[in-house]
Formats: sequence, structure tokens, C-alpha cells
Amino acid sequence: MVSFYIMVAGVAALAAPSADRLAVARLDRTYQEAVKRNDAATMDRILHPSFQLVLGNGRKISRKQLIEEARSRRITYELQDEEPKSQAVRVIGDTAIVTAKLRLKGTKEGLRFDRTLWFSDTYVRTERGWKYLFGQASLPLPPHVADDSNRLDLSQELLAAGFRPVEYRP
Repeated sequence: MVSFYIMVAGVAALAAPSADRLAVARLDRTYQEAVKRNDAATMDRILHPSFQLVLGNGRKISRKQLIEEARSRRITYELQDEEPKSQAVRVIGDTAIVTAKLRLKGTKEGLRFDRTLWFSDTYVRTERGWKYLFGQASLPLPPHVADDSNRLDLSQELLAAGFRPVEYRP
């Protein structure tokens, strides 16, 4: 009988990270959709009070700045979508990290933009559920990397640039 309880506890422990991964994946997609719609209320609900975003150029954006930008509607998104199957969610304890490739297309104060980038979003479990604490976005990807149909094998690019493999000997 004791072994049955141990087995049930083990199955529950294995199911919890999977449920957390699904919950965080869903929450991150909800957040991305809120940004696309300039839905400041949903962004406010998901963002942690200490939220910080760091862009690839080094610029830092606070929670307050992001919410104010959504309310102002200075940015209109045609696309603010994760590339299908690019999202990965890792959960360790009360921390989850989401990475995905994101396509952004729209206008900001009348100027058009269209770029693809990678991002990492860090979520933490709080008494009020998962909250988005920290985000980091890459610089825009070069066109041959952003468009997988034209993607080059990096090893071929390195060889073409003159780099040669080196054997590692400990």
C-alpha cells in the first residue's frame, strides 16, 4: 500500500512541471497577444511589479513604460506573433523561462517596421500565480536567419569565413 502512495506522489510530481510549462506557455502567448492589441489591462495583470525588459541595443524598459506605451497606442501591430513551433518553456521550481522567435510588423508613430528576433521571458511563481518578471530581446535577426527557408548552416558559414574545426583534448 505504501508503494502505491509513493507511485502516485511520483506521478503527481512529474505532472506538475508539465502543467506549469503549459500554463506559462499559454500565459506568454496571452501576453504577446495583449501587446499586439495594446491591451494595457491584460499586460498589467501579467507583468510582475518589478518587471524589466532589456532590448538587444541595451535599452531598458520598465513595466510602467510598457503599459503607458500600450495605452498611448503609438504602436500599431499587424504582426506580433511567435514563429510556430519556436517556443520552448523550461521550468525549474518557481521559475520558468520562455524562449521563442517573434515576428514584429507594424507602425510606430507613422514609421513602418518589420523584423524578427529571439526573446527570453522569465516568469516567477507568486502567491497570485505566474508573473512575467524579466524579458530580453535580441537585435533584429539578419534576413537569412529570420527566414528559415533561406537559412544557411552556420558551420558552412564559419568554414567559408576561414574558421577550421579544432580537436578538443582535455
